[in-house]
Order: sequence, then C-alpha cells, then structure tokens
Amino acid sequence: MTEAQVIRVAGAIAEAQPLRDAALYELVEVGEQRLLGEVIRIRDDVATIQVFEETSGLGLLEPVRRTGSSLMTQLGPGLLGSILDGVGRPLPGLAERSGDFIASGMSLATLSSETRWVFEPLVQKGQAVGGGDVLGTVEERPGFTHRVLVPPGISGRIARIEPGSFGVTETVAELDDGTPLCLSHSWPIRERRPFQQRLPGDRPFITGQRVFDLLFPVVEGGSVAVPGGFGTGKTVIEQSLAKYARADVMVYVGCGERGNEMADVLHDFGRLTDPETGGPIMDRTVLVVNTSNMPVAARDASVYLGMTIAEYYRDMGYTVAVLADSLSRWAEALREIAARLQEMPGEEGYPTYLANRMSRLYERAGRVETRGAPPRVGALTFISAISPPGGDFAEPVTQASLRIVGGLWALDAGLAHQRQFPAVDWDISYSLYADSTSQWFAKEAGSDWPDLRAQTLRLLQRDRELREIAGLVGVDALEDQDRLVLECARIAREFLIGQNAFHPHDAFSTVGKTYHLARLLWELMRSGQAALEEGQGFDKLDLAAVRSAFSTVKTASPDALNDEIAQAERTISEMVAP
Repeated sequence: MTEAQVIRVAGAIAEAQPLRDAALYELVEVGEQRLLGEVIRIRDDVATIQVFEETSGLGLLEPVRRTGSSLMTQLGPGLLGSILDGVGRPLPGLAERSGDFIASGMSLATLSSETRWVFEPLVQKGQAVGGGDVLGTVEERPGFTHRVLVPPGISGRIARIEPGSFGVTETVAELDDGTPLCLSHSWPIRERRPFQQRLPGDRPFITGQRVFDLLFPVVEGGSVAVPGGFGTGKTVIEQSLAKYARADVMVYVGCGERGNEMADVLHDFGRLTDPETGGPIMDRTVLVVNTSNMPVAARDASVYLGMTIAEYYRDMGYTVAVLADSLSRWAEALREIAARLQEMPGEEGYPTYLANRMSRLYERAGRVETRGAPPRVGALTFISAISPPGGDFAEPVTQASLRIVGGLWALDAGLAHQRQFPAVDWDISYSLYADSTSQWFAKEAGSDWPDLRAQTLRLLQRDRELREIAGLVGVDALEDQDRLVLECARIAREFLIGQNAFHPHDAFSTVGKTYHLARLLWELMRSGQAALEEGQGFDKLDLAAVRSAFSTVKTASPDALNDEIAQAERTISEMVAP
C-alpha cells in the first residue's frame, strides 16, 4: 500500500501529502489505529480525507494507507435483522469485541462468515448468465426467500455450480473464465445499482395511517418529505411506518437523530411482532444506526448505505421502503464538511450543491424492471423526515426536497399540541400520486373512494374557515348547517384521520377500515343534512351516540369490525330524535 504523512488534522478532516494517485472517494486507513477515512478532495499532491471515526489522539507524521477501493458494503444473506453503523459495521459484533463503547480503528465485516446458508441452484452447468440473473436461493428468514444474484457487470457461462451449505464468502458457482460467484458481493454505496428500466407507479404504498392512505397517498417507488418542527411527531410517524407499513423489506436509517430515540427503536423493534406474518418484525428489517454524537462523516455515509441495501433487495423483485430520520441531519453533515473544506457557502451556510446531492439521493427511489432473468419488478419507496429549525418550511433542506418529491406530509405544531396524531396539516400537504392510485383504491376498497377523498378534503378546508368565524361570533351564532359541518369535521379529525400509535387495533388501519370510516362519515353528513332540511333542530341530533359509535369502529379488532360498522350505521340512522 502507498503511504502518506498526515500534515494537519482539523476535527474529522485530515490533509495528507503526497498520497499520489489516490482517487476521489477512495477509502483509506488513517494513522497507526487505521481509522477508516475517505478521500473527498484532491488538489495537486494534497488529498483531503474525511474520517468516519473519532480522531482524538491522531498525531503528526502518522501514515495514511490507500485501500484501492471506495466505501463499499457487503450484500448477501444475513442483512435482514442486522443492526449496522453508518459505514456498515454490525454493532452487536462490535459490542462483543469492545463492549458498550466502540474502540477506534475496529473493523468488522457486515455479514458474518461463520453463518451457513443452504443454497439451492436455479441455473445449470453450461448456462449463460449475466449481471442480475438469479443463481439460486437461500432462506434468509423463515418464509423469506433471498435470491442470490450475479453481481452487475459480470457475465459468462456456468462451469460449476452445486447445492449445499455455504458461508457468504464461499464460492457456490464458477464461470468458464474462472470468475468465482459467492452468496455475497460488494457494491460502492455512493453508486446507484443498475436496472433495466423505470416503470410508472400505480400501486399505493400502504402505510396503515388513514390520513396518508386516504388523503395523501404515495405509490410504491415514490418519494415523500415529512417536514415538521420539534415535537410534531416525525419520529413516531417514521417508527409507525417501519412497524406497520406494507413492504417486503424495511430499511430504517437513523441519520443523526438523538441517541435516546435510536435506543427506543432498538428496544421496541426487537420485541415487535409483524402483524402480517406473525413473526418478529426484525425478520424484514435492517437498522442503520447513526446518532447525533457520532462523527458527521459517518452520518453522511449512513443514508447511502441504507439506499444501497434497499436497492439490493429491490433487485430481487421485492417492495422495499427506506425511512430516513432525519434528512436534515444528513444535510447538516454536508454543511459541516463543506465548511471545513472552506467552500463557498450557499443559503444558511449549506453547500451550493445541496439540491444536487438531494436530488441524486431521492432519484434512487422508484419502481423498476430489474436486470437479469427471470424477469422481476421491484420498488424502492423513500420517506424522509426533515427537521426545519423552528418549523420554517422556507429553509433550504425543505425547499430542495419539495422540488423533487412526489408527496408532502407537512406536520403542524399546533395540531400536535392539540394531540392530533398524525399532526398533518391538510392545507399544506399534497400528493402527486392521488390520481395514479385512485383506480387501485376504487377496486380494492370501494368505487366511491376518490369521491370520499375529495369530500373529506373539502370538509376539512370548510371546517377551518368556519372555526375562524366561530372564534369571532361564537358557535351558537352559526346556522345549523354550519354547526353540522363543524361536528362532522371534528369526527373526521378525531376518528377518521386521527389514530393512536399505541393502540393495538388503531396503530395500523387496513384500507377496508379506512374506507368504511370515511363512508360512515358521509352517511352521517347526508343524514344530518336531511334532518335539518326537514326542520329538525341541530340540538335534537343525538351526536353523542354517533361519536361513541365512531370511536368503537376506530378501535375495533379485525374480528369485530363488521359488527361494529353495522351498529354504527344503525346509530346514524336513529340519531334523529322522534
């Protein structure tokens, strides 16, 4: 390896000279402790390195060793259920070696070489294969088939392949030119994995949150920004989606959030049961853990690591979701690195290339036809929380996201203080995927789903107007029709789009339950309007019983749901006093 002498250290940025022939984003080992670093600038004979670990104690004249490769991650069976740091090291394995505090310079492969996997070939000797072809399968988790892929860029004819029990680095097949094929392969995290073609999204990504599925849906392969100030529930939403949203694989990336929040994730996810399969939720989850007290360079890498793992499972033909909490911390890492490089700052100190970096990140989401045989379609959905200072959506990170994403779930501090969860501001939020998903919802839930969505949005908008008027003249001064609108909107906020993230039957809502709650709301609206038109006074409507019926439906178990819906329909029909 070529060595160079460190001539200056500034936090996590080290400048080395001469380090000739180094490539941009090449991985290097810094100092006698062999701290992991990455070349991020080359000027003449000076290479600037960002170090992914704490650099305290690093001295002058310590060596820098080139590795000849960029920052890569190992992809193969064993990723599901893993807990990784920002550069792909398994945290449980590091804890076994060094205890609760990670020692500097520790290196550990992402996948354990000791675990054995039963490999079943799907191709035969003499068969031509290329990048993306499925060599065979292993059962990575109970009921989950891991498709072993030929790495991109490799092709030839199978000279040898055999079934059996293998480790991730052992050869399971060999091409006619001698190229070995293993259960795993490596891929640079900053490089997008190739695919055949991008496909339009027409199937919704079911979140289990009624406000999203009904009012602001996202397609499989879509991208959504979730901005909100402190205390608006971003982390709770991200964790609820990671627990209950309908995806084959979940990749949760904690990129710079508080350590106690990531501790909650590690505590909860190990004990949760997947409602779809009945198995542990970690069977379909990968956690990338990077907290705010870790080096900013690792925070920058953590998002790319999560996207690369997600693309790998997408290439198998699975539906994958990446949940990043929060992208603002990632952008702040870019800002700090740019400041230490003494680059010209843009708005609020962020680098001028912030929008470009974010667009390249968001564009890794999508629904695609994968390369290789047999034909497969996979989807990567990207949902990113954003933490704008003071809840100001005009700040650069939020604005750069809005130019790219197809959906906005804007969180409002006022709604959060009113204990509305999710605290989504329906006046600001939007979805560009509503039209493309309406046909699916109409087929799977009810033909009037698009009408129910439009009517609910109009009701909530009218409610805000009437509440402003009522604040001036009082509710009793409003006409009965307007008082009915206020009451129906209140029911919509509390029982239709409001959910309890800790209730076993309300944390996740099926499409069917969401549809029936919306339909019941409009049965209530029509019945109330008819009663008022016939001369019945608003005060004579038995709305207390109706509210109780909605509350029961909202929290009903799957087995009791149909009975509670029928009871609610009877309550609505009987609410008019004789």
